[in-house]
Order: sequence, then structure tokens, then C-alpha cells
Amino acid sequence: MVLTGLIRKLGHQLEEIRERALRTVLCKVELNLIGAADLAQDRLLFVHLLQWFNFPSVPMKAEVLSLLNRLVKYSPAVQHLVDLGAVEFLSKLRANVEPNLQAEIDGILDGLFILPSEVPALCSASYQTDQIELPQPPEILTGYFPQDRSHFQQMEVPPAPVATQTTRCLKFSTFPWLPLTTTDRHVLSSNESSLRSSNHTLIWNTCELLKDVIMQDFPAEIFLQRPKIVQSLFSLLKLAFGGEGTPRLALQSVSCLQQLCMCLRHRLHFYRDPGFFSSKQDTVSQNSSLSYCYEVRVTHHSQNPSPGSSSPRPSVVGRTGQRPRGDGQDWDAVSSSGSSSHALVNSRISVPSPLDVAHIDLPELESEDTLQLQFQQLSLPQFCVCLLESTVPLLRTGNRQMIIRVLELLAEDLILIGEAISVDIWDDSSLFAIDMKEKLLAVLGSLGETMCYHQSSIGVEHTEAVRRLHRMAFVSISLFAARLLQMLLPVEKVNAAAKAILLYLLQGQLMMTALTWNRFIESLCPVIPVLQGYADPEDPLGNCILLLSKASSEGGEGVLPCTTRLKSILRLLLVKKPSVRSLALKLLVCHLTREEGTERKRPAMDARVLARATNLFIVKKPIELKLDDRKELIIKLETVEKVYEIFISDDIDLVLRKSAAEQLAVIMQDIKMHAVVKKLCLIDKIIEYLNECVGEDGELIECLIQPSLTLLRKVLCADPGARVSLAQQASLLTLLFRVSLIFHEDCTVVTEVGALFCLLLFDEVSRMDMWSVIPPSQPASPSVFSLPVSIFRRYHLPVHVLGHHAVSPYSIVLPLSADCLALKPVSDMLRIAWNLSWYHGTENLLKQMNSETKIQEFLDTLKLSSEDTLTLKVTHTASGLQDCLHAVVQAAAHREVRAAVTSMSFYFLNDRLSFKGGASPCGAALKFLAWHTALNRFLQVLPACIEDEKLLIDIIHFLNKLLKEQRKNSSVELLNWLLELLLRPSPNPLLDLLVLTESQAREETDDFRTAVRQQLQKELMALYNTLLLSFGAITNRKCLELFYVFQTQLALKLLQCLRVTDAPHFYGLPSLERTLRGMAHLTALPGWSSHSPLAKPLEICGKYLAGLLEVITSFYVERGGNAMSFMGKGVTKSTILCLLHLSHEMMAEAQSSEWMPLWFLPLGGHGEEHTPMQQGLAWLIPLWVDRDPEVRFTSLGLGSALTTLETGCVALADSCQNISGGLWGTVVNILLDQSECSMVRREAAFILQNLLVIPMPSVIVKDYTWQGPCVHDEDSGLSLVGKPALQALLYHCHFYEHLHQMVKHCYLGLYTFDLSCSAPNGTSESSDLNGLDDSLKFWRAPSRMSHQDRDPSSLSTSETMVASSSGSVGLSSPVTSAASLPEASHDQFVAPGQPETVSPRLPHDSTLSALLPRPCILVTPPLLSAICSLSDSLLVIAPQDTASAFRQARLIELLCGIADATLIETCVQELKAPLPSSPPVEHTQAQVSFLLEYLASLSRLLQSCLLVDPDLVIQDELLKPLITNIIRVLTICTKDLFDAELALAFHQTWTHLFNLLATLLRKAGTASLPPITTGVAKHWAAVVDMFCKCVGLSTTSPSLCTASLQFLSILLTEEAKRRLRDKDKTDSCPSSTVASLLDKTQENQKSLERLTEAIIQCYEGKPSKDVLKRVAANVLLSLLAVSRRAQKLALKADLIDNCIEQMKHISAQLSLDSLRPGKAALRKKEDGFVKELSTAMQLLRNCLYRNEEGKEAALEAHLVPVLHSLWPWLLMDDSLMQIALQLLCVYTANFPNGCSSLCWPSSGQYPVLAGYRGAPGNSLMLCILKLASQVPLENATVQQMVFMFLSNLALSHDCKGVIQKTNFLQNFLSLTLPKGENKRLSNLTILWLKLLLNISYGEDGQQMILRLDGGLDLLTEMSKFKHKRSPCLPLLIFHNICFSPANKPKILANEKVLSVLASSLESESPSARRIGAAALWALIHNYQKAKTTLKNSSIKRRVDEAYSLAKKTFSDSEESPLNAYYLKCLENLLQQLTCP
Repeated sequence: MVLTGLIRKLGHQLEEIRERALRTVLCKVELNLIGAADLAQDRLLFVHLLQWFNFPSVPMKAEVLSLLNRLVKYSPAVQHLVDLGAVEFLSKLRANVEPNLQAEIDGILDGLFILPSEVPALCSASYQTDQIELPQPPEILTGYFPQDRSHFQQMEVPPAPVATQTTRCLKFSTFPWLPLTTTDRHVLSSNESSLRSSNHTLIWNTCELLKDVIMQDFPAEIFLQRPKIVQSLFSLLKLAFGGEGTPRLALQSVSCLQQLCMCLRHRLHFYRDPGFFSSKQDTVSQNSSLSYCYEVRVTHHSQNPSPGSSSPRPSVVGRTGQRPRGDGQDWDAVSSSGSSSHALVNSRISVPSPLDVAHIDLPELESEDTLQLQFQQLSLPQFCVCLLESTVPLLRTGNRQMIIRVLELLAEDLILIGEAISVDIWDDSSLFAIDMKEKLLAVLGSLGETMCYHQSSIGVEHTEAVRRLHRMAFVSISLFAARLLQMLLPVEKVNAAAKAILLYLLQGQLMMTALTWNRFIESLCPVIPVLQGYADPEDPLGNCILLLSKASSEGGEGVLPCTTRLKSILRLLLVKKPSVRSLALKLLVCHLTREEGTERKRPAMDARVLARATNLFIVKKPIELKLDDRKELIIKLETVEKVYEIFISDDIDLVLRKSAAEQLAVIMQDIKMHAVVKKLCLIDKIIEYLNECVGEDGELIECLIQPSLTLLRKVLCADPGARVSLAQQASLLTLLFRVSLIFHEDCTVVTEVGALFCLLLFDEVSRMDMWSVIPPSQPASPSVFSLPVSIFRRYHLPVHVLGHHAVSPYSIVLPLSADCLALKPVSDMLRIAWNLSWYHGTENLLKQMNSETKIQEFLDTLKLSSEDTLTLKVTHTASGLQDCLHAVVQAAAHREVRAAVTSMSFYFLNDRLSFKGGASPCGAALKFLAWHTALNRFLQVLPACIEDEKLLIDIIHFLNKLLKEQRKNSSVELLNWLLELLLRPSPNPLLDLLVLTESQAREETDDFRTAVRQQLQKELMALYNTLLLSFGAITNRKCLELFYVFQTQLALKLLQCLRVTDAPHFYGLPSLERTLRGMAHLTALPGWSSHSPLAKPLEICGKYLAGLLEVITSFYVERGGNAMSFMGKGVTKSTILCLLHLSHEMMAEAQSSEWMPLWFLPLGGHGEEHTPMQQGLAWLIPLWVDRDPEVRFTSLGLGSALTTLETGCVALADSCQNISGGLWGTVVNILLDQSECSMVRREAAFILQNLLVIPMPSVIVKDYTWQGPCVHDEDSGLSLVGKPALQALLYHCHFYEHLHQMVKHCYLGLYTFDLSCSAPNGTSESSDLNGLDDSLKFWRAPSRMSHQDRDPSSLSTSETMVASSSGSVGLSSPVTSAASLPEASHDQFVAPGQPETVSPRLPHDSTLSALLPRPCILVTPPLLSAICSLSDSLLVIAPQDTASAFRQARLIELLCGIADATLIETCVQELKAPLPSSPPVEHTQAQVSFLLEYLASLSRLLQSCLLVDPDLVIQDELLKPLITNIIRVLTICTKDLFDAELALAFHQTWTHLFNLLATLLRKAGTASLPPITTGVAKHWAAVVDMFCKCVGLSTTSPSLCTASLQFLSILLTEEAKRRLRDKDKTDSCPSSTVASLLDKTQENQKSLERLTEAIIQCYEGKPSKDVLKRVAANVLLSLLAVSRRAQKLALKADLIDNCIEQMKHISAQLSLDSLRPGKAALRKKEDGFVKELSTAMQLLRNCLYRNEEGKEAALEAHLVPVLHSLWPWLLMDDSLMQIALQLLCVYTANFPNGCSSLCWPSSGQYPVLAGYRGAPGNSLMLCILKLASQVPLENATVQQMVFMFLSNLALSHDCKGVIQKTNFLQNFLSLTLPKGENKRLSNLTILWLKLLLNISYGEDGQQMILRLDGGLDLLTEMSKFKHKRSPCLPLLIFHNICFSPANKPKILANEKVLSVLASSLESESPSARRIGAAALWALIHNYQKAKTTLKNSSIKRRVDEAYSLAKKTFSDSEESPLNAYYLKCLENLLQQLTCP
């Protein structure tokens, strides 16, 4: 009675009473005062528990649901809840509670779905959910659910698969529910009833229809959601043991189920593909296409709307009656309703947009009890287990065909089991899991019995053929059983017990005595490194392991000793979980802060420093711990000691000590050298240096640290004793950690420290004595350091070491008992093992058995029996295949050949079940067997009877399997053999049998013969599809040529198969779907139409187009869009895919757009005979809103392809005129539809981008072809077209706000939910049967296009091509390793300062139906790539408006935030070294490709932004991380990536990234140069490798080579400019530059050498007109200008000699051309000689700049004579002359020998024509003087260069002699002076003065000046004029002349000169005063006459005044060397003048 009262109170109106009653009930249950079984009997309890949620306030929700979950385990509770309608109630409740409560509801519903034991296991749960109204208070109007019962009817089932996390045994449960039209339901019902027929023929035909049509059209999950067909197929399996032909029906059922399994796997891939994730409701998508039914079939001549226009779609005229069977012969496969009249619509009435579908009814989705159907559906786990139960018994049949087919089916089922059922099933106690476990155990038991049956059936009482069959079946079944066990019960499951025990012990300190606990911890210490690999704060055991490393709160002591604890903390820094590493840092801080003297050690332990250490030791390039052990000493020990003394000496420079340490590190690679340095206390010395380094003044010794660490590592690696000793020194461990923090940016030092940590921290587990149960008396000293395999798995080790102990040494193997040894299986095993060991393997044993001589070498009991012999022969792959081929050759009947071919299939199956990758044993064995000869005779003649055809089917099936097995590594011999067979002249059965002849068509009345022939055609088509996919990596030229011809031949055959002449209702759907799938595979290959000698490519394409348009018209357009029904979807998808491929082929083959009208179809109906037919692309529009996202994606891709041409844009726009919004509005709506999938939106973006390419007007222009968008405002009547309309459209739809949201919701996960995605060997049998689905996923640009033309930007125009996939896996947009959606959501990329928003995230289980209330937006990188390209186009059309919108939406910042190199690096690492848990390689490759494509598109957008508005990009918070990521992507090592497509993607992206960096430097060099330089310096070695790689790709990827070299050239140039700007700045802080890196360290020398060599080779190896030659020359010029080391390397590479040789060649060629009559002497510039000559001279100039060795080389190579020979042509081109003079200036600077060479006469080797102006005479010097004598020169620059050059020559004695002999200086006297005092000297005069100044430096030159009659007077006159650059040149000349005693009399005699010198003392210029004083002092020094002359009062007075003024002016603080010299001159001058 008390319980009854409590239960009644649960429904009380007062919340407090309800809550108190519930707490009482729960308390009684917990205390066992009330039994749960008793509570389950009370119906009223469940009424009130359900009603609990209908009150306004609902407390204790979790407790109520938990109680229900507990009670639902009892059958009475289930019955009560079902009767009360709890299933529906809870289903509705689930969507309105928190996610954590949803899990509880899932558990309750799982309990309700468990079937009673008496219900057959095959049937799904079906409950009558009677609607029992729960009593509800009338006044309550609020609560979880509205009271309106119709609300639930309006709710849509979320479109996502279901997998429950609460039921731990499931990874995946049910697919999203798909409603069906009436027709589709009729089709399924009809086929299901046919399967239950007693007519064998009807069953057979129905199965064929299911495989060929129904399963191609309907999504595979429909057959689980409506499982009657599946149940019928299961029932048919029982016929396998029957007679009278029934086994063949069982085989048909097996084939159907295998097809279904593959389709289910494809659907799983589809649903977890982020690119196709959509929150769009399925029925809404169906509605969307309804509105298009009007557009396709309407006419526009009527002015009045027809009453018939209200029909949702018109029916097809003349087709009466219905026969919805699905075989292609029903008149209308869409709907059972609709008007037969044509809808007439006013052409002026706007038809609704296809996206405006909110109020359209759903007439074809008739009401059905969806909830009840969902209860009856089969979940994926149920299907998998039912399939096992139904098929495993069939393995005991004696039918060879049955066994192999069932095993192939089970192999497919095995994949699904791995996707659906978790290994946790054995631990799950739910009723569902219990039921599943019982069934699985029964299956495993049945498998065991079957294996025993086949094993026991190989006795001699059977024939050999039967025994062989049983043995093959035994092997295959055993492999399947092993894989099933491995999948459901992995090894990590039987260690759970060990974990539980260890957890109990670690938590049991309080239960142990102190002695026991300490003993336990002591025993743990040796294996703590292994245990710490399991550290995890989220796992109980892992958390206990972490606690071992923590110190206790009191006294700082912990569980472990102090040093052991420190080692454990440091060890945690190497584990793989970042959270553990972060925790380790916190623990380490506590230890470091308590360290003695920490305040005096570097670095200071602040948060900024420690933040670096989280990933500090996660290095990219681990060190190889390998040492050499040479037999002989290469280096003497004395030498080693000397080098060591240099290393440790404090008196030697640190650079030398570092070099000695590096040499020692190389020497220590030999273990024999270790003894000498250890004797000299090397380890102690290194520790001393490390201590110095972390000290306060440690910067001084930092250069020694890296080689010291290398030395220490090599010594410790070979010395276990030293490791043991040092590992116990806590101070050393913290010392190493501090060193790593100091050098955190130096990856070399960090890696060395990490390697030392590995040696010291894992030393315990590296030694066998620590691992052994009974340690030896003395520790072992292994020669190499090795670690247990578990360490590799659990830690990020910075070293490569050997591994041991894949299995724990503590595992116990029990010996076999004597009774066991007596058993026959054991004795058989021993006997075979003995023989295998005796003969060293199976092959030798088989050879011995086959030999004639039998030698008995051991006891008879060990002799192999006949059964053993047969077992070995059959089991060994090569032997078994050899026997099969022998049977084929010896066969006398069809049956024997078919049996042998089927037997070979067992070996392929075994490979699938036993190997995950690499070459299969079967394929490898066949390469060495003569199977071509064995099968050749069956493939060269046409089959003459049914038996022949059946045999040919088996052989073709075998060839198809063989091709699939070798697809990744195709055999050229196999492919050549097949292609030669396929291309042989008639008869050619392999191609001829595709098309039936007339006689064969007449024979089709025989059903059996027809079935055989259809099967043959299916196998042929499957073979061709596989063959087409096998040529991806083939490079053999002959093979490719044969393949190209075969493509076109096959194309013509498939065209014959495409019957398009009859009405649609006569289509043979199986044949049509098969043909279209073959076409899809074929047309995906570029150039498929271009290899026919009889037909032109466009002719073939035209025929294809006509046929495909007829098909799409018949199956889609004429049926009102057909978007509602699934029937015909296979045809639609294949056809539209073929059309997409065809568009690309026609664009590639056509030279113009004349082919575009071929794509047009009539817009009107067929009934309007008097109306002219309008042609257009309206047929394409309904496909854009089809129910199937793949159809939408492909059709939009076709639209984007057609709109690459202007005619396509116009035609598509015209076809959308009557749609609301038109083409522009439709495409924009699709793009911005958040519920649409990314791949569909991506293609819409491409269409929009193509529409923007065509120029559009800004105002309405009559007769203008392309007006662009048109916007009309009904209120104002205003209309806009073109650009204004585009801006209005974008504003109206909030375009940029949508883009902002799209970027914020970027999803970088690989899958939307995680499944195990690999097949047993990565491929699936017969995957090409439905390979078309996968071909939609791997779209790519045509590989036929040239590499430089293929870039992501052009994807929007003509390269969105869909290619057929290889294998069973396919993703459109996969992106990282099995990441769950929430972890990879990119909402963290919010703009700085903006609040971070959280996007809707999918739950952590793989349930996609349990979504949050608002729709989940999922945007993938491919869509963002398209957005970037679209934004780029918008930026071109409206630069300022678009830039402003970008800034307002912060779009650029968000886009750049997604560009993260880490993800790409991770994926590349997975591709190089895939782990067992890694996703399929194809998925990861696609993911990398998409990320690279995004980076490329982003780069192009950023380049445009820099051109329009650089401020969009130049932001520190944006630019620095962006550049860092760019450089990281550029330096990703792709050495071991062998995929050609992926390599091409990297090359294209690198090209764009280099271009972006170059643009940044050009447009924003000030802001971008520092981060670029810093990034390049940080990754210098990798950057150099990158440049070398790019230069090496100059042939295959010239655009990449060009971009990389241009960037390097611009970078060096910008650095040089900055250096020139900053050279006078004292506050500029030095920073690393590329130039400094080039010449800085010795270690960079090899890098620079490789780079320089590669660039020089690129320059010299390219023809003169190649763009790359010019680019390479530019970068060489920059490199030589900044790097002295590069100059030396260029000299070493003979660049100087080669350039001079090139100049010689040009000179000879010019001379030869000048002799030809009528030929111009100097070639035109486009001929290339001018550019060649200019480049060669510039390279020489930069090579010789300040390069003494280079100048000597140029002298030896006769540079001057070569220039002399070119002089006439240089005179004709001022630019060449200028460069030549620059070269001569550089050459002669500070190089006397070079100057002298100009005076040498010309040799006969370089003749010069006398007829040219300015003939050179005898020497180049004379030519120069003659050129300088021309007054004035036409080119001022040349004039300046000439005099600069003469100024160099004036310093040479030889040259001055020539100048004197030619009287060249007389020209100086002819100079005219400017008139007026304010005039300045001319530039020519200044040049002369500079020349005279250089001449005046020598006495001979001074004499030359003095001999000039009037020269001194002219100089004095010139001194009166001012020049802003050279104010004192005449004074300097006088100054120099005054120093020669011989010249003093002439100076003294010239009063004007003396006057100038004296007046200079009064000049305003300090330099003039100094020069004058110095000149007067020189003149008076040691010259008495001068003293007398200069003692006049005027000069003395000036000297006195100057001295007095100087003394007053220059204080002590201001005195400089120049001022001191001035004073000294005046003092000496004054002293000389005052002395007597």
C-alpha cells in the first residue's frame, strides 16, 4: 500500500510532492527495499513516469530516465511501455532534451526494440503503438511537448545515419529514413512478391532485375528500412541444399546480397563524406524539383493560364495504364497520379524559383505509417549478423561455385561488420548486445564445425578433386574465421584483466602495509617507462599511472623516489597525448623552481618559456642511433687526442674549438674511438660546458653545445654503464631540459637533447636483464640500443632505434601435455612442421616430393601421408595455381575448365582475407606461370554454344579479379596481352559479344540462353571498367598506345549498345544501365574519342551527346523531373555523369564554341505543331534540385562546364528567364543555402564565377548579348542590370555575411563520423558493379592538360571533371585521420576581438540524427576554394566595393586562419608511414589535394587583394602566421609520395605560394620582408632543398621552377634594397638575412653549392628563348650580387669561362651575318642576340665584383679581346654599351693586370670590320678614348660610364701612357665654362675633373696635367664654381700636384693657383679649408723658395686667422681625426712661415 501511494504521488500537481515521492522510490530501490522486478509489474508507475515530462517544470529528468532505463530490462516493463505508446512518446521527447539525456533515451528505446524469444530472429521488431492518452491536467499549457498532436506528424526525420553510443556494441545502427513515392513502393512490393513466387524463372529474373536495376536506382539503405526483399533473399538461401535447379536460385540470392553489401558500404562512405553532408530534409529536396516541372514542358504562345496548369507535373501523352514494376517497361516510373494534358502557362507569369518550395504539397509521397515502418526496419548490425547466420551453413555444400560465392559474400559482410559492430559487444550487458553475442557465438561455432567438416573430408576415400575442394574450402573458411575473430575480438580485448588487476593494485595503497606498498612500487620501477605510455587523465588506469609522477602535498615527496619521479615527468613529455604533455610541464615546473641556484640559471622559468615545451620534443626528423664498428682504425689515436685537446682548450678561439668538436663527433661514429675520449674524461667535460651554458654568461659558449651533445649521444649509445650512471643524476636531466629551452628554435639541438632523453629515460627497458624474470648474474651489454615495440606505439620518439618484445616477455606459454601430443591433429602438425624445417621451406619440400628419387632420411612416422602432400600442394599458392593451370590445359570438357578457373578464385579470395596491402602472393605467383597460354584459346574464338558462353563467363570473371588484384601495381605484360586480344581483327569475341547480332537477337526467346548471354555481357563490361581503371600509373609507351586505340574502339562499341531509336518504354533497363556505367568509366579518361582512324573526335562526341540527351529526356525531363522517385536514378546519374565528361572532351577537341547548340533541346511540348520550337538548356535546370545530392552536384558541374563559354552562359540564362530570380538568383540561392551540401554549393560558385567572367554593362544597352543580372524593384519600378544589379543582388541576399558564416564553419575533419573504413585488403571484390557511386567522389581535372595550365583557379571554368574511382572507397572532400566532427570544427578561427561562437556539432557517437536544434552547417575546403576563386572574380569586377565588403566581413582574416600547414604535414606523414588505424590512402591523398587546392585559391585571392588594396593583407596578426604556414607548406618533404596526381597538386600549390610571396615583396616589401626572411632562416636547410627541387623540375613543371626562382630573385633584391636604406641608420637592429645565411656558416656551404649548381645548370641547359633561362639568369644575378660564396662556386662551375665563350660565339655569329649581303649587321632584338649578350655581360659583372680570383679567370679567358671584337655592335646599342662599360668598370677596379690588358693590341683571333663607325684600332683602350672624345655623347649615361671607366684606368701606369700618347687630355681644354657666378659646372666637366683627379694621384699623371697648356688656369677658373656633389675637385688636383717636389716650382710660379689655395683657407667648406691647408703645407715643406714666396702678408694673415678660428671652434670634445689633421697642417704651416 505504501508503494502504491508513492506511485500515485508521482502524478501530483505540486512539484515538491512529485519530487519527494520520486526520491523516496529511488532510495528504496537503491537500498533493495523494493525490487526492480516488482516495480516493473506496476503499469501506473510507467504512466506517471512518462507523464512526468508533460508538467510545466520538469526536475530530476536524468533520474526519471535512468529509472526507466533500469526497468526496461524486464519484460513486463517493456510490455507496459509499448502498450502506453512510449516508443513514440520517447522518440518525440528525444529531440527536446539535452544531448546527455538523449543517450539515456536511446538506451530505453534499445530495450524496447529487443524482440521476445519466440519471435523469429530474422524479423525486425514490430510493435503496435496504440495511442493511449496519458492523463494530463487541463490547465497546463506548457511543457516539453505542445498539446497539439499534429505536431509530431509535421516533424521531419533528420537526414543522418544513426549509431548509438549508449549501446556500446554498435558503431553504426540505422541509416536516415527515406520516404518513398507510391510508385517506388509498388516497385519494391512487386519485386518482393515475385521473390516469393513458386516460378523459378520469375525468381531468377527478379534477382537479375534487383542486381542490374533496382539496386542501382534505390539507395541501399531502403532495403534495410523495408526489409521484406532482404528477408525473401535470406529465404532463398535455404534452396542451396535442394534439387531440381534450386541451388542456382540460392546462388542468385547470394549474388544479390553481395551486391547489397557493396551498395551499403558505398552508402556508408557517402554519409560520412563531409562534402556531401547536408541538413536538407529529403522531402524538401523532392519538393524543390516539382516546381521545375512546369518549365521543362510548357509553351509560351498562350496568353491565358490553362486550368491544367495546377497539376504538379504533366504525364506522358499516349501512355495509358500502369505497370510500376521497375524493369523499364512500365509507362511511367514516377507517379500514379497526374493530368495527361499539357500545362499551358502565360509566358509573362513568373514561375517560382526551384528553391521556393515551402508551400508546395507532396502529392506523390502518400501517407504511410512511418513510425511503424521504422520499428520494422533492420539495423545494419542486425543485417550483418542475419547474413552470417543464413550463409555460413551454405559453406558445407559440396558445390564449388556455391562455396566461393558465399565466401566472397562473407568477405563483403566482414567489411560491414567492422563498420557496424564494436569490439565492446562482449562487455555490453544490454539485451540487444546479449542477443547479438548469442548469434555471433552460434555463427563462430558453425564456422568451427564447418572447418572440421572440410578438414575431415580430405581422406583417401574421396576423389582427388573432392579432396582439393575441401582443402581449399578449409583454408578460405579458416582465414575468414580468423579475420572475423580479429575484427570482433582483437588482442587488446583477452589484456583487460591485466589492466583491472594493475588498477586495483595502484589504488590499493591504503589496503597494504607500508612494506608491501614499497615493495610493489620497487617492482614497478623497471617497467614504469612502459606503463607511462598508457598515461591518460581521462582513463582510470592512465590517471593512476599519472599519479605516480606527482609529489605529495606534504614535504614534496611522492610515490616514487625523487630521481625516478623526475625521470617519469620528463618521460611524459614524449607521450602522444598533448594533455599529458601539458600536465607533465606543470609537474616539471614544481621541480625546477625548487632546484638549487635556479635564480642564477637560464632561462627564467616563466609561462612564456614553458609554453614552448609542450611539443618541444615532437620532432620532424628523428635521429638514427647507428654507430659503426670498423675492423681497422682509420684515424690514429694520437690525432684524436690532439683534436680533443683543441676542443677543451680555453686558450683557443671558440670557432676552432667548435670545429674540433664537430670533427670529434664524426670520429666518434666509430665505436673503437670511444675508449680514448672516455679515458680523457669527455663526458665530465661536456657536462661542464652544459653547466656553463645555462649559467648567466652562457651565451659565450653556446656555439659548442650542439657538437657536444652529439658527442655525448654517440658515447652513451654504445656505453650502457655510462647510461645507468648518468640516468641517476637528476641535475644532468634538468640541465639537458634547460638547454633544450634555451635552444628551442634550433631543431638540431632540441633533437639531440630528445635523443639523450631517450637513452637516459628508457635505459631500464632497453636492457634484457631488467626485463627477464630471472636476471642473470651480470648485466648484458648489448651492442645496440633497442626498445620494446610498445614504446614505439605509445611515445613520440625523436630517434630511430631497433625494437624488441612485440609480445611481452612476461607472457606464459604452457607446455603441451603428453595426452595432447598423442592427438592426431597435433601429430599431423608436428609431422608437417618437421618436413618444412628439414627441407627449408615449402618450395624445397614440394620439389623433393615431385622428384623421381625418393630419399628416406628420417622415421616413417615423420613421412608425409598422401593427405599431407595434397594439403601442401593446395595450400601453397604457386603450387596450387600451377595445378589449376595444368588442369585447364589437360581438360577435355567445359566442366573441368570451369572447375579449375573457379579454384583459382579461392587463391584471390585468400589474398583478400589475409593481406592488407602490397603485392598479393596470388598475383606474384601468376606472373611466373604460363597462364596466358592456358587461357588464350578460349578468348580468340566466338563461343558456339551455351556451355562455351558459360565457360567464357568464368574466364572473364577470373581476368577481372586478376586485374583488380594488380590494379595498384599493374603488370605491363598482362595489360599488353589483354589489349592485343581486344584489338585483334575479326573475330574479336571480347568486343563483338558486347553487341548482339541479328541472329543472336532472334535467339533471345530462349530465357536460359538470354540469361547466360546477359551475364556474359555483364562480365565483359565489368572487365572493361576494371581495365580502364588500371592505366593510372602505366608509363610503358607501347601499352599506352594500345590503350588509347582501345578507348576509342570501346567507345564505338558502347555507342552501338546505346539503343536510343525506340520509345523509352522499350528500353532494356539492365542493358542500358550497364552501358551507361561503362560509358561513365570510359568518358572519364581524357582523349577517349580521339584515336579512331575512321571518325573525327567531334563526330563521336556528337553521337554520344545525341544518345545521352535522348536518354535524359526520356527518363527525366519527359517524366516531369522524376526527382520524387528513385526509379531511373541509376540511369539519370550515369547519364548526367557521362554528359559532364563529354562536355570536357568536346571543349578539349573543339577549336571553337560551335558545338554548343548541340546541347540544346526544345523548350516546348510536342503538341504545338504550329509554334516554332525554342532551343535551350532548360532540361538541365530540374537536375539542380534533384532529390539526390550526387545528381545535383554532377548536373551543376555540367552547368559550370558549359558556362565556360559565353554561348553557354547566354543559353543557360535564357533558359531561366521565367524562373523567379533567373539564373543569377537561382545560382546565388544554391550557393548560400546552408542546408545544401558543400559539393553542390561549390559547383554553384563555379557557375557564378563563370557568369562574372563575361564583361557586363553598367546600364541597359540594347542589342547587347550579355546584360548580366537584372533586378527589378516592384515598389519603385526601378530596374538595374549589369554591375549595379549584381551589387544590389549581393546586398539583398547578404552575400558577404553568408561568406563570413561559411568560412567560420569550415570543417577540416576527414569524416563526419568515424568508421573503420578499410576492406580486408583495401579493395573490394566486384566493386565495379557499383563503381559509379565512387566515381562521383574522386573528381579531378583532366590529366591530359599541360601541367602549367592546370591550376585550381581554372576548375571553375573547364576542369570540374569527374573521374571513375578505383576500388571501393571514395570521398569528395575528405580531410584528416578519422577525426570526429566536433574536434575538427573550425570555429576557433574567429576574428581577433570577436566573440567566439560555437557551431552546431555532431555528437561524439556516430549518430547523425541526434543533432542540435538548429541545422548543422558544414563547409569543406573545396567549397572554400571555390569561394576564394569567386571572390577573386568579384574583386576584379568591382575592386573597391568588394574590398570594402571583405574588410567589413573580416573575410580575409578568416580565410587565412584556415590555412594551417600542420594538417597537411600530418597527412603527408600518414601517407609516408601509414599506421594500421590510418584511413585509406586514397582518402588521405584526396584530403591533401583539397587542402592544397584551397591554399592555391587563397593565394590567388590574396594576390588580387594586394593589387587592389594591400591593407587587406598587411596586418601583423594576419601576415606573420600566414607567411609561417606558407613556408611550412613549401618545405614539406614529398620525397616518398609516389602518387602522380598528388605530386602535381603540390607543384601547383607551391607555384601559387611562391607567386604570392613574390607579390607580397613587390607590393608590401616593408611589412612582408622581415617575416619572410625570418621564416626562411628558420627553415633554411629545407628551403634550400625546396629551391633545388623546384629547379630540378624545370622540365616537368616549368611554372613552379619559374615561380620559385622569381621569388628568390625578388627576395634577394628586396633585401639588398633594405640594406642600402638602413646602412646609415644606427638604430637598426641586425636580423638574419638570406644573404647572411648564404655566407654565414660552414654548414650552409653544401646547401648553397647545391642551389648554385642547380641554378647554373638551369641557366646553361635551356635554349636562349626559353623563359626559364631568363629567370635563372635574374636569380643568378641577384645571388652573385649578395654572396661571395656564390661567386666562388660560380667560378668553380666555370660560369665565367662559359659566359665569355658565349660572348665569343655571339661575336662570331654577328660577324658572319654582317658578311651576308642585305643583312643588317646587328640583329633585331627579337632575334635574341642582344638579350643573350646583355645577360652574359651582366652575369660576368656580378661574378667579378670584388672577386680577385674571378678577375684573374676573366683575364685568362680573354675578356677584353672578346669585348674588343664586339665593340662595333656595342656602339650601335646604348644599353649594351652601358652594360659593357659597367662590366669593364668592375673588371678594372683594383685590378692592375686587367687595366693593362686594355692596352694590348687586338689579336687576329678577333678581327674587326673597318667599315663600322668607331673602328677600334689596335686596342680597346683606344676605342674607349675615342668614345670619350665625342662631345657630346648622345647618351649621358654612357658618357658617365665611360669616364668612370677611364677613372679606373687612370690609376694604371700603362693606361696613363696611352692617354698621354693620344693627347686625350687636350679635350679637357675645350670645355666651356658656365657664365655667371651662380651657374654650376656641367656634368661633363665634373666627369673630367674626376678623371684628372685620378690621374693626379701619380707623379706621371701630374706631369701630364702640368703639360696641358692653360690647364692650371682652367682648373683655377673651375674652382670658382660650385657643384653640389664634388665641390673641391680642382682643389684636390692642386693638392695632389703640390706633393711632388718637381711640380712645386710650376705651382709657385702660378699666382692664380696660389690665390686659390690661399682663398680656400677662408672657404665656408671645412673640407676645402683642410685641403687648402694640406696643399700649402705640402708646397712649403722642404722648399725654401716657397717659404719666401708665401711669407707675404696676405697669405700669412689668412693662415693666422684660420688657425685662430680653428682653435676657437674645435674644443677637445669636438676634436675629430679630420679636425686634428687640419690643426696640424695649420700649425706646421704657421711654423714654416714664421721661422727665419
